[in-house]
Amino acid sequence: MALFQAFNISASGMTAERFRMDIIAENVANVNTTRTENGTPYRRKIVTFAERETPSFGDYLSKARVYGGNGVKVTKVSEDTETDFMMEYDPAHPDADENGYVLRPNVNVVTEMTNLIDASRGYEANVTAFNAIKAMAQAGLQVGKS
Repeated sequence: MALFQAFNISASGMTAERFRMDIIAENVANVNTTRTENGTPYRRKIVTFAERETPSFGDYLSKARVYGGNGVKVTKVSEDTETDFMMEYDPAHPDADENGYVLRPNVNVVTEMTNLIDASRGYEANVTAFNAIKAMAQAGLQVGKS
């Protein structure tokens, strides 16, 4: 694995985790949004990652000794359709139905904060790896000075 490829792998992980944190922040910001442009409550968004530029099996086989990975990319941001909206009794709310119930977004702040901690730890792990690679590169440059 080339030295700069290792930097690129860590950088792609940091970029993906930062994007995930942005989506989590959007979810938390819309926890009380009962009406969007299409008239429904806000739906929680989920980020999906995948390996960047996945080689074929033949490529893996031929490069078994040198293959080191390609990093990660965001493949899609989808809406959480498996979790139902929450119903809350509030007849004074402008979005209340004829029975006085309001559909609330399917955003659970505890879940979002747990995901935020997970994303920040992933980001920190990539920063640590990046710094370790940088330290190894600097140590390699110092070998030639002596």
